[in-house]
Amino acid sequence: MSERATILKHAVTVLAGQLAIMAFGVTDTVVAGRHSQEALAALSIGSAVFISVNVALMGVLQALLPVWAEQRGAAHSHQLGASVRQSLYVCGAACVIGMFILLSPDALLRWTNVPDELRGDVRAYLNVLAFGLPPALLFRIYSTLNQSLGYPQLVTWLQVASLLIKIPLSIWFTFGGAGIAPQGAVGCAWATLVVNYSLMVCGVLMLRTQRMYAPLQLWAPMERPDWQQLGRFLRLGIPAGLSILVEVTSFTLMALFIARQGTLAAAAHQILANVAAVVYMVPLSLAIATSARVSYWRGAGNEQTASNVASLGFRMAAGMGVLLTALLLLSRHSIAALYSTDPTVTALAGSLLLWVAAYHLPDSVQTLCIFVLRSYRITIAPFLVYGVMLWGGGLAGGYWLAYHGAFGWGPFNSPAPFWASSAAALAVTAVVFSALLASATREHAAQTTHSASQ
Repeated sequence: MSERATILKHAVTVLAGQLAIMAFGVTDTVVAGRHSQEALAALSIGSAVFISVNVALMGVLQALLPVWAEQRGAAHSHQLGASVRQSLYVCGAACVIGMFILLSPDALLRWTNVPDELRGDVRAYLNVLAFGLPPALLFRIYSTLNQSLGYPQLVTWLQVASLLIKIPLSIWFTFGGAGIAPQGAVGCAWATLVVNYSLMVCGVLMLRTQRMYAPLQLWAPMERPDWQQLGRFLRLGIPAGLSILVEVTSFTLMALFIARQGTLAAAAHQILANVAAVVYMVPLSLAIATSARVSYWRGAGNEQTASNVASLGFRMAAGMGVLLTALLLLSRHSIAALYSTDPTVTALAGSLLLWVAAYHLPDSVQTLCIFVLRSYRITIAPFLVYGVMLWGGGLAGGYWLAYHGAFGWGPFNSPAPFWASSAAALAVTAVVFSALLASATREHAAQTTHSASQ
């Protein structure tokens, strides 16, 4: 099988699972939108906070993909199994940090001026999801392990099947019935908690029963913390997690800042955020598949093939980015109408989806680049670029245009400046990351060629 076919097979499988998970958010957005404008606004704010915490902590664990893929390429099965067990210590620390933040969100809600009438529902939503975080992070370890082994389908099956639980529970808990009172946005959180524990249990059962995991000896006695190995994990995972935190918060903090514009703006922004997140799954899946193959070939000692795979993945991500951008431009009003029956919400969301289209193309390129850069252990520079461009140029720039104005423009008091500034910041980020990736692949391929000639 060619590398293109291998990447596509892996990416399509990951994409199916990621879209199933994104369907959780789509389901919650549609259900809350049909419950009330207030429920949709509370969901927008609560999910912004939860996603920021959840995805950042998952990013620390997802960053172990190149480590495990390299060990697979080098045929070090026992080392891989021991490495997975050590990752549980990182997972435990991540659970403590994440639950503390989700159980005490009041300072954040005050800082971002979330309206008082929404804070109660947002707080209850986050408190429920705090207890759904540990199983989510444990399932992320299972997911990352399977991606590194080239078995993403085992994760995808579980994620798709979980929709059979999530959709009816979200509807039931949100609207009530059969002895349960209507809970609004908080009902969506309870449904997510049930699904997370179900996925975790299924993942554990798969690891215990499937023969393909036997060579890893995963169920050997748990070792004491290996501080040297944990240090390597954290040197890779912390910058990667912080980079994702900056990326995600530059995206999700928009919801908190836009919330002060009222429920109409918050509800429309929730639709934009959900659409952007759904289309993001395409480059994310390509990035995961490409980085797994690049790391595999690096572990096998073939840097030239690793470089070629990185270039192939880049071209595929850019091509799909162009295609999806065009699709968003042509169907933005139809997409908005799928989310809400409120004509004022759909009209505003439809007009603002132009900016989501502009946002997606550079997002596709930079996503592929940052995942593959981790395969080359390049994490600090992307984190610094993210901080300057996404927080500085994107989030701060959008805030200033929205509420203060600049160069004689504004203030606009609209979600549009946030999306426009973020799209511009991502465009610069994509250019910088592309240059970093090109330099890294050339350097390592050249080193291999030089060593072979001696």
